[in-house]
Amino acid sequence: MRLAADESRFENVTTLGVDEHIWHHVDHRKRGPKELTGMVDLSRDSTGKTRARLLDLVPGRSGKAYASWLSERGEAFRKNVKVAALDPFAGYKTAIDDTLEDAVAVLDAFHVVKLGTAAVDEVRRRVQQDTLGHRGRKGDPLYGIQTILRAGAENLTDKQRIRLTAAIEADPAHDEVFVAWQCAQQLRSAYHAKDLTEGRRIAERVVDTFHTCPIPEIARLGRTLRRWRSAFLAYFTTSRANNGGTEAINGIIELHRRLARGYRNRENYRLRMLLTAGGLTP
Repeated sequence: MRLAADESRFENVTTLGVDEHIWHHVDHRKRGPKELTGMVDLSRDSTGKTRARLLDLVPGRSGKAYASWLSERGEAFRKNVKVAALDPFAGYKTAIDDTLEDAVAVLDAFHVVKLGTAAVDEVRRRVQQDTLGHRGRKGDPLYGIQTILRAGAENLTDKQRIRLTAAIEADPAHDEVFVAWQCAQQLRSAYHAKDLTEGRRIAERVVDTFHTCPIPEIARLGRTLRRWRSAFLAYFTTSRANNGGTEAINGIIELHRRLARGYRNRENYRLRMLLTAGGLTP
């Protein structure tokens, strides 16, 4: 309790991550909100490496919960935060804009790529239904390549490329799926570009063109990226800042909650996870 109350553990935080997770699955009237919002220190050390550590857990999943925690940390803490990484949740973005005036919001790369992959899967399912009149089944061309469509083009084997080509050529209507896959690969390539300037150029082209795509799922993805334009492009001006460390901390939390067979008391849960995930140092 003494270490958890020591505000000095919040010093020198320059990069901040945020995410939420479910900490219990019983009636919220018994244990309160099922969701907890977690704040993670993603600051880099002198060698440029991120050594993520959990800073705190607060009840709820909302911009208000995040903004309240930021306000409680004081002006000195908020002014020291220069980069704030987040998933595409508008509530967290609003909290950052309202309370971290000096920070650059950065949309997490993993979740952006995930949006692209999800759009391809939506196109595949729609085209499958339109052409065959049912959901994917074993033996259906598009159903057989669903895993291939989720992979990076550079990772495909020759055999997988042949299967992809065969499935697309099985019906002219499948061209939509191939175009959607190419769009997702273009989005992915922005993050994989070795040169950040080249990566940003690709990302800007994605933002400027996807919303005009005749494929509705890709157009919707494009509109989403346009709404998040500044946070999306900030990845390329912050030396690839991302929320990966926060996801790693969430993985640690999930593991230790399973090992403990769950928790009944939220404060005990918070203290245990702070201790486990590096948030408390003597």
